[in-house]
Amino acid sequence: MKKVFVLLLGLNICFTFAQQKEDPVIMTVADMEIPLSEFLFLAKKDSEVNLLNKKSLENDVELFKNFKLKVADAKSLRIDESMGFQTELTSYQAQLIENYLVDREGEEQVVRKIYEMGKESLSLNHIVFLLPEKSLPKDTLEVFLKANEIYKRIKAGEDLMTVGKSLEEVEGSRVFCEQVPYVIPLQTFKELIDVVYAMSPGEISPPARSPLGFHIIQLNRKVADSERIQVAQILIQSPEPEGQENDEAMLKTANEAYERIKNGEDFAELAKYYSFDENTKYNGGVLPPFGMGAMVLPVEQAAFALENIGDVSKPVRTRVGYHIIKLIEKKGYPTFEEMQQSLLMTMQQGDWNHELRKVFMERRKVKMGYALNQEAFDEMLKLCDDYFPTDTAFYNRATVMEKTLMHINGSPHPQYEFADYIRLKPQSQKTYSGDYFKEQYALFVGEIISELVKKSLENDPEFLSLIKEYHDGILLFEVSDTKVWSKPVEEQENLEREWMTELNKKYKVTINRKVLNNLKKYLN
Repeated sequence: MKKVFVLLLGLNICFTFAQQKEDPVIMTVADMEIPLSEFLFLAKKDSEVNLLNKKSLENDVELFKNFKLKVADAKSLRIDESMGFQTELTSYQAQLIENYLVDREGEEQVVRKIYEMGKESLSLNHIVFLLPEKSLPKDTLEVFLKANEIYKRIKAGEDLMTVGKSLEEVEGSRVFCEQVPYVIPLQTFKELIDVVYAMSPGEISPPARSPLGFHIIQLNRKVADSERIQVAQILIQSPEPEGQENDEAMLKTANEAYERIKNGEDFAELAKYYSFDENTKYNGGVLPPFGMGAMVLPVEQAAFALENIGDVSKPVRTRVGYHIIKLIEKKGYPTFEEMQQSLLMTMQQGDWNHELRKVFMERRKVKMGYALNQEAFDEMLKLCDDYFPTDTAFYNRATVMEKTLMHINGSPHPQYEFADYIRLKPQSQKTYSGDYFKEQYALFVGEIISELVKKSLENDPEFLSLIKEYHDGILLFEVSDTKVWSKPVEEQENLEREWMTELNKKYKVTINRKVLNNLKKYLN
């Protein structure tokens, strides 16, 4: 309850302060003085209200008065002291604060970039030269030089997969190669996305670093993903170990099921009988909609080759068995608006969250007069040549550094403050010491900016007005539900009328007509 009382105290201070700046009391309801700014804030949100039209203004004043009478009644019932009220208001306040810590336009730009990339289906081969879990520049250089030598061999004409397989035998766990049948932006290392999506089919990339290590990438294909389809499948597997005999047995079973479908038997019923896919066999074998690159290649090719709804493919072999595919639906590629929210939620959970916040942070840094002392920054970064930032040795050296690392909002922040931040809040997932240091620094600056923004909201009129609006809105809902809405529908109209008559008798209301008559003065 303390948080709510503190919040309300802050609101009272704010509105008292505002009244001293040409914000007169517009109305007094049950001894509560209501400033003009609060009335105007709500009135301007209603497009049907014309504050310069006398009739429209009077109607809105009457509605506002009734609203405040109900709020006064809710307070008399001590609804604002309940735990439910406290929890809901605190939750809203947290959500509202978060809205002040993002740049929606900047977020949309980042999400749209991923959406546009997702319109192309990519497949690739790559060799990965693994780095230690905590790697220093000396580790990185050694691995890079090895990867670069292999890159030169492949560029000279050697086959990437052949070279990669031979390296796996020689290097053991330090190198691996694989074929990636499809690439989806948010399932690819962020550091590699710009690399692979800028490549052309057949192109070989120079060593590109990710948290795993250095990748030599060969792009196999890039196909425009113009539609989504939905299919059902029957998956035929064998419970026995793999072998030619079992493969023949699976194919025989798959052909049997296929012939029964061709003869008109129900696909969904046959899926229950034949399919080994426990996730779909009891719902007709139906899979979620997908686009190019989302399925293993043989299934994708078979599915997209089907032309008419209801068409069924011959059995298709993959490493898990034989698939019989039925076309359920074809639809166009989803619009940005359809995918925006799901993409945003996915990006907020991972490494992309830093990119989502980047535009906001850069704009705030300019607004707050951010200034980096590059010399002090480089001095700390140099420690990453010998120590990983989470190592005790790094902290012992960094914590005695006293130069000003940067200024923001007029305040200096020394090197040792950042050293403490790294030790107390090791948030980055980067595996290379320099990357870890730089990302932690971005998080450090971001946290300072966030706290400064939150502090500034204590005197932000719009923020406080929104909190006040929501505060009273909760009370209005709760008391209206108690008095009217929870009762039978046929009684509600009379109950509402009787309640308003009671409230007008119970609470004194004073309206400042002088202010209303000169409202135009306050609208400028």
